[in-house]
Amino acid sequence: MIPNLQAPLRADQRPLYTQAREVLRDLVQHGNYAPGDRLPSEIELSQRLRISRPTLREALHQLEEEGAIVRRHGVGTFVAEPRPVLDTGLEVLESLEQMANRCGLRVQMGEASISERESTAEEVEGLALAAPVPAIYVMRVILAEGKPVAHLTDVLPQQFLRQADLGSDFRGSVLDTLLKRGWPTLSHSRTELISEAADPCLAHALRVQRGAPLMKLEAQLFATDGQIIDYSISHFVPGCFRFHVVRRVAGA
Repeated sequence: MIPNLQAPLRADQRPLYTQAREVLRDLVQHGNYAPGDRLPSEIELSQRLRISRPTLREALHQLEEEGAIVRRHGVGTFVAEPRPVLDTGLEVLESLEQMANRCGLRVQMGEASISERESTAEEVEGLALAAPVPAIYVMRVILAEGKPVAHLTDVLPQQFLRQADLGSDFRGSVLDTLLKRGWPTLSHSRTELISEAADPCLAHALRVQRGAPLMKLEAQLFATDGQIIDYSISHFVPGCFRFHVVRRVAGA
């Protein structure tokens, strides 16, 4: 039986549709449902959850965006086939494309924008520069099974990379381009992991609802001389990626 949401609301300040989404996700993942099975009707679900049908539809809409369910107009709501998930560690610096290939996940580059311009104030800070410099801006959307799963942005000073260097066969990896060229010699990346709500631009590019939670990786790529070569911001749609870090016990 689906848990009653009425009691948790007394101590939970989250929107009702968010709570409903989590209960329904648990039902799909741990209930007696297999991919392809139809869920109870909207009327039955709303009655059992004690929520309005508009609230239920919002919860179902978010689950559909996550790929957990498939809604067929006039037919019903069905449990979706599980999506391929990229499950990888972050200890080794490699491109998203390399990680996907190693995990057997087929990805391709979708919408892309490449331009040369002066770095913004935020990019100057991310690149640890004293002042703005001519930079290359590389933005692209990564698709898996034809659906947007990641939004990647890289900014590099033009002294390290120019638009002409990417060539006509560029498929989305600035890191692989630098490694293939062999200059500058790369050392390591410092990456910060953050949860962030999708703004209107990201929501449109990734086909998710505005405000939907995204996993954000903000990284600085260093050369062996300590200079920051690339400042990147990557946003990932939850459900398609699972990153982990192996940590050793101190003194072990």
